Amino acid sequence: MRIAVTGAGGLIGSALVRSLRAEGRGGHEVVRLVRRAPRAADEVRWDPARQYVDAAGLVGCEAVVHLAGAGVGDRRWSAAYKKEIRDSRVLGTAALAEALASLEEPPRVLVCGSAIGYYGDTGDRAVDESAPPGAGFLPGVCEEWEAAAAPAEEAGIRVAFARTGLVVAREGGAWGRLFPLFRAGLGGRLGSGRQFWSFISLQDEVAALRHIVDTDALSGPVNLTAPEPLTNREVTAAMGRVLHRPTLLTVPPVALRVYLGEFAEDVLGSQRVVPRKLLDSGFAFSHPSIDEAIRAALA
Repeated sequence: MRIAVTGAGGLIGSALVRSLRAEGRGGHEVVRLVRRAPRAADEVRWDPARQYVDAAGLVGCEAVVHLAGAGVGDRRWSAAYKKEIRDSRVLGTAALAEALASLEEPPRVLVCGSAIGYYGDTGDRAVDESAPPGAGFLPGVCEEWEAAAAPAEEAGIRVAFARTGLVVAREGGAWGRLFPLFRAGLGGRLGSGRQFWSFISLQDEVAALRHIVDTDALSGPVNLTAPEPLTNREVTAAMGRVLHRPTLLTVPPVALRVYLGEFAEDVLGSQRVVPRKLLDSGFAFSHPSIDEAIRAALA
């Protein structure tokens, strides 16, 4: 297939592109959407902030995987950065959806990135894709983000929202920051440690995105998380176990609030999210346990 990918330079996007292009796995033709002038034949210009997409470059694409967006935890949340988080997702999704809808032969599927932040703090309650949105900044962003894909849905394109959990990877994301701390023996639980973390290995994340592309029955929200969410305390113990390091430290909530500002409330919040649709569609996780996911990240 000819597949377009936004966010192709990010943690998940770059891994997805490598997987799609790998020999022995179909050798798909990948088109990468870039914010600068294209420098290669596989690049197409777009500008999410100005809601511009070179739609001509998407002709012939059978699938689009949209992963672009400013990193939620990359910077302390100021009013300006919260606007950037929202706009990078909502404006970019709207521009892409409208460009795809304008094509004479639109792609058959758009897999649009989203996040389990949609559900807000679920406490000890396990939630699947049928759960309503939570309250707060991130749930609101996720709602707007997904709603922005409406033009693609109205054009008859199958649209799925990949609500991704915490990706276990050494190269980036939240876990990319944890690995150095735990290796140095400075890892420990965050706050009480009782909050649930819904994780997924990078390899399973990529496989799940490809599964959504290939599975016509999957549309709407699809949770990309391992089958059994764990508490932060359990994740901390697993990191120590796999890395053979002590995990005696505790980061108090007040320290997180000083360091992270408003984002600390989401770090301390609990999200017990299960991948009901993935499991029901026959997807098989390669790394369903946290120990397997951590070892896969280190391999």
